[in-house]
Amino acid sequence: MKKILITTLLYAAIWATDSWACTNFIITKGASTDGSVMVSYSADSHQLYGALYKYNAPKGLYKPGTMLPIYEWDTGRYLGEIAQVGQTYSTVGNMNEHQVIIGETTYGGRSELTDSTGRIDYGSLIYIALQRATTAREAIQIMVDLANEYGYASSGESFSVADANEAWIFEIIGKGCKIVDGKNVNKGIVWVARRIPDGYICAHANQARIAQFPLDDPENCLYAPDVISFAREMGYYDGPDAEFSFCDAYAPLNFSALRSCEARVWSFFRQFVEGMDQYTDYAMGYDLDNRMPLWVKPTHKISPKQVFDAMRDHYEGTPMDMTTDIGAGGSACPYRWRPMEFEVDGVTYVNERATATQQTGFWFVGQARNWLPDPVGGLLWFGVDDAGTSCLTPIYCSTTEVPDCFREGNGHMTEYSPTSAFWIFNRIAQFAYLRYDIIGKAVQEVANQWENEKLEQVKQIDRQADDLIKRGKEKQAVRYLTDYSVNTAQDMFAKWVELDRYLLVKYMDGNVKVEDANGFKDNGYGRNIPASPEWPGYSEKWKRAVVKDNGDILKAVE
Repeated sequence: MKKILITTLLYAAIWATDSWACTNFIITKGASTDGSVMVSYSADSHQLYGALYKYNAPKGLYKPGTMLPIYEWDTGRYLGEIAQVGQTYSTVGNMNEHQVIIGETTYGGRSELTDSTGRIDYGSLIYIALQRATTAREAIQIMVDLANEYGYASSGESFSVADANEAWIFEIIGKGCKIVDGKNVNKGIVWVARRIPDGYICAHANQARIAQFPLDDPENCLYAPDVISFAREMGYYDGPDAEFSFCDAYAPLNFSALRSCEARVWSFFRQFVEGMDQYTDYAMGYDLDNRMPLWVKPTHKISPKQVFDAMRDHYEGTPMDMTTDIGAGGSACPYRWRPMEFEVDGVTYVNERATATQQTGFWFVGQARNWLPDPVGGLLWFGVDDAGTSCLTPIYCSTTEVPDCFREGNGHMTEYSPTSAFWIFNRIAQFAYLRYDIIGKAVQEVANQWENEKLEQVKQIDRQADDLIKRGKEKQAVRYLTDYSVNTAQDMFAKWVELDRYLLVKYMDGNVKVEDANGFKDNGYGRNIPASPEWPGYSEKWKRAVVKDNGDILKAVE
């Protein structure tokens, strides 16, 4: 019976996660080694080009009556225009000048709650809120007010909203279309936001996660006044208020929600919390009742580099490890090309959906640090393409410029650009996927070296910029941080261009050229002919699978 249930529930949700496939990890300041609040985000889409968005607020106020055009982030579709506010703040990526950070994952939820008349999509909510908010709480209220005033144009969404002092998980969904006299009387959203206790970590990955919540704790929990009554009206819930669960009402769990979504949260938690293996069956979609907690307390405090690496997870060391089954080929490739499900003899099977994925547009780990002034404290570690074969580089929230390698307009999904970081990282990734256990490992070693060096380097940059601000030279500090952010990113790009060439020379044709301290070894005659290369071959599991499939033909005859 379990197998029938799994197969029946699979298609709708698996298809959704193929299109909406993002991951957020949230670390409160009491759970981090340096006292920073951290939010990680991978913006995963087969159609999203990886670029660093930049908004520089005008020096003055916007004039009354100024209108702001709204374009749907996912599609570019024009949704209309809304009133612009007078005061706005500068942003870079998903962080603003006040160290506010916002990430998201789409969970979809009940399809009948989509509002076709809405004028604000989830992406616009993020970037408008960043332009208008000075704290996480303000950002949440701004997003709520925008969606309620103009109508919400997207499906169910989970947000990470943080500043230098606190972090929230915030979940929303529309109320559908009920047209009366030409107007949608259900315009707006139902929602819940919960502050993550300091010292804890949280995560979400394309599945709503807020279940029961306190109804009388406004310091730590905010919610729509009709979040329960609307669920009753729609027939989603009929129990007592105190037992109401947001995710169960608006995005009920099924096999796919667990296996493709909650499993990523579980894999993140288990890296830092003892005892998470008790939820293995939940993560694998076999036990819907043994639900994970919304947040957990890590056994040890978590460093920024550990968060970077958590974004590279492929379920290593779990039953879902993507590097060990025959689907990994003979070179431990942790990726499975879409679609995410396949059928054999009438039975449906799944390909795993891990945190690191090939279709990432951009990813980041944002740090908000309350012991530093805002221009220095906000640090966006930013990267593009697959986290497993790319690296992060530091971008300060006060930067006034974007590195050319990350610039919007420098290439796009159907136009290659030789000066684009997105394209050079993709070039390397495509090559690494062919021999992941060898080439992928080599790329990861370079990424680790880069990130570790920059983590040390920013400590000195912090001190120098902080000192400038203390001496009343904030403009000079911003210029210094801008130059560092831009130049460092361009250095990273140059390093990856060289890495691309090196990998091709070393690993072409499935060979591995031999090196010594002076570079590639020659054959001893000084004519630029390499020494005999190494031939790594394939994994034992792969060789046995080939023998089982075609051994009678391939067997050598003595």
